[in-house]
Amino acid sequence: MEKLNGLSHLYMMVFLHNFSSCMVAPAITDVTMEALCPGEDECSLAIYLTGFQQAMSGLGTLVMMPLLGSLSDKYGRKAILTLPMTLTIIPLGILAYSQTKRFFYMYYVFNVLFSMVCEGSVPCLSLAYVADNVTEEGRASAFGVLSGIASAAFVCGTVSARFLSTSLAFQLSTLVAVIGAVYIQIFLRESVIDHNLCTPFVSHVNPDVIAKIDCEKPKSDMQLFKALRSFHDLTSFFNTSLAITQAAIIAFFSNLADAGLNGSLMYYLKARFHFNKNQFADLMVISGIAGSVSQLILMPILAPTLGEARLLSIGLFFHCIHMFIYSIAWSFWVSYAAAMFAILFFFAQPCIRSIVSKQVGPHEQGKAQGCISGICSVARIVSPLAFTPLTALFLSERAPINFPGLSIMCIGFASMVSFVQSMMVRTVPPILS
Repeated sequence: MEKLNGLSHLYMMVFLHNFSSCMVAPAITDVTMEALCPGEDECSLAIYLTGFQQAMSGLGTLVMMPLLGSLSDKYGRKAILTLPMTLTIIPLGILAYSQTKRFFYMYYVFNVLFSMVCEGSVPCLSLAYVADNVTEEGRASAFGVLSGIASAAFVCGTVSARFLSTSLAFQLSTLVAVIGAVYIQIFLRESVIDHNLCTPFVSHVNPDVIAKIDCEKPKSDMQLFKALRSFHDLTSFFNTSLAITQAAIIAFFSNLADAGLNGSLMYYLKARFHFNKNQFADLMVISGIAGSVSQLILMPILAPTLGEARLLSIGLFFHCIHMFIYSIAWSFWVSYAAAMFAILFFFAQPCIRSIVSKQVGPHEQGKAQGCISGICSVARIVSPLAFTPLTALFLSERAPINFPGLSIMCIGFASMVSFVQSMMVRTVPPILS
């Protein structure tokens, strides 16, 4: 508990970051539709642009997440966290100034470029920061608390969006993002700066021997280039143990489904039930409250009892179910009912991260979380290629059959693959510190 209290500034940073981004999430669909297809409820161009952004973001983070994780192991979590916390201010500021078509495209370009660097980096590095400060036995609960803080910020952000105008939401979001960037500089203590990190990412040799050999080499800028071998780190990491390989497969398919749902659901609900900003906010609030209860209350109780592997399977099972319910929704209230399944499916991601965290040493947490984020990025590249054309087709007048939710159902089948794989997970004893 004392360690968790020591993470209070990290929790506040995560809260501010997520509050800022979630405040504009319900409005971005309406802003995009108004800029590209004013007065319409269906817009293939908006769906394809969203898919392109997801693919580019995934491509960038595939390279950047292992790199940022490596650099955070070397130069410290706080130093690397400063980059995404600062860059996210710029796209928000553009739409805070104006939401016309010209400024939307300006926002879109900056958002694509910066998301290639920043997408997922704050949660990834935050997980590594938590792993630096919490023992292995308490990590599943600590990761759950971190996700719960993010869910609480999600709720607060979407509730704010529900009662603010779109312009004011973007302005306040920009202000909160600035406060978050300043807060991290003033209050967050550095977690780890390993100036003498000389051991390779994956080693089966005595670390003391390796350190003695490597550290005899002259200090030079080559240390930085060692951190740039992100693809080598990625492939080496996934071969270290069966548990890590299984976690990587689960992470890929669950994020494939998540990315597909995030890119399709709002356009599906707008075309099917004519949802607007306020209804999107209501849906997100329900999901966020359920997720907060799940991770702040249920997960710390259930994780020590059931273990990460069982809890992971439970989460992924309900992950599939809620997608199938969305796909066959016959009334708007069915969507709200499906969102309540978040109380169970939000178990999945913290469990994956906890399983992986226990398989590596204390000086490899950043790389480990970065590599898992890298495989998630691959899923975000593949997802729009697979699901964006399907969504655009079945929400248009050219649909071969009248089944608008078919793409959502296909996304549910992708999630089912991760559930089946989770049933085969057998965790192995963690690497000793």
